[in-house]
Amino acid sequence: MKFNLKLPLYILALVALFSCGNAEDDVFFKDSSDSSSTSTDLGEGETVDDCLGLDESELILSIQDQYTTLPGKVSIFFRVSDTDGDPVSGLTADDFTIYEQGQNDDCFNTISASESYARISSNSQIFKNNTYLVLDLSNSVLSSSLDELKTGSISFINNVMPTTESESTQMAIYWFDGEDELHLLNELTSSIDDLTTAINSITDDISSDPSTDLYGAVIKSTDIAEDFIDETEDDEIIGAASIVIFTDGTDQASRYTEEAALEAVADADLNISYFTIGLGSEIDTEVLESIGKTSSVFASNTAELEDTFNEISLIVSEKASSYYLFEYCSPKRDGSGDNNLAIQVTYNSKQGAVQTKFNADGFTGGCE
Repeated sequence: MKFNLKLPLYILALVALFSCGNAEDDVFFKDSSDSSSTSTDLGEGETVDDCLGLDESELILSIQDQYTTLPGKVSIFFRVSDTDGDPVSGLTADDFTIYEQGQNDDCFNTISASESYARISSNSQIFKNNTYLVLDLSNSVLSSSLDELKTGSISFINNVMPTTESESTQMAIYWFDGEDELHLLNELTSSIDDLTTAINSITDDISSDPSTDLYGAVIKSTDIAEDFIDETEDDEIIGAASIVIFTDGTDQASRYTEEAALEAVADADLNISYFTIGLGSEIDTEVLESIGKTSSVFASNTAELEDTFNEISLIVSEKASSYYLFEYCSPKRDGSGDNNLAIQVTYNSKQGAVQTKFNADGFTGGCE
């Protein structure tokens, strides 16, 4: 049974000072669309109680969703990053410590991970992750770097997409030139073969407008990603999207302004990440870094292009893998009501923690 779980997500803005053992502290939230939010956002969680005596967090756990399942399972879906916002992937249940605090507890008690059957579970039923690869196919690319772009794009696909197809991880490919349109090259799919075939189908005469509508591509791809996030909300699951834009130049069409493009990026849902790949000497690195607010890489020549695609693909892949569904069987039982829960992660000599609540109504033994 879900509680306060559905998107749009609410992001922690201010936690009132509270004393250890109080399970009714007021928490003040701000809307997740607030562009002032930072990598220290805890999502639906809050700062852990001082009574635990934990060190300052170097890892950030941002709770995206949480729910309970009878007879006694607690499920927390969150992402993990460091204080620079870089994703942390590869965690296992052994990296987590569980603390619970009931109405009779002055502070939290540690719950044995082995006795509570703690585990990292598949999140495919509640989480979808889409990547949108957006390619500049203006005349300068088609005439001088098409082969290298194909090679880099195929490497990107192979690095980002899992070998086992799943509807929870998909990619679509779009391209732009000077027209007021973001052209679809391949619709969302989990098939590496389909995506590779689409890239190989690009010919040097695919475009009829040699100009570059970069800002339009940013705005239109953002709209597509926002629609996806809205759809997942309607389906009562969580969505995350990565927009990866390649270009070898600046906006020449002048149909949309730089301000409008950067505003679209700044105002986008927090679960949309932006990456840019720039090629050559005609790009504006400052603009591309502003568009690619998650990460930007640049290749000075076509020989470096595949390496830059590989560099971005690693970050995109790690970000998708930094979302976790952590589950355990609570020892709390029916009648205990609301209980505080704290989850601590320790990884590579760094630690972080987040606090939340769950209701144990109906909880009995026998959970696995």
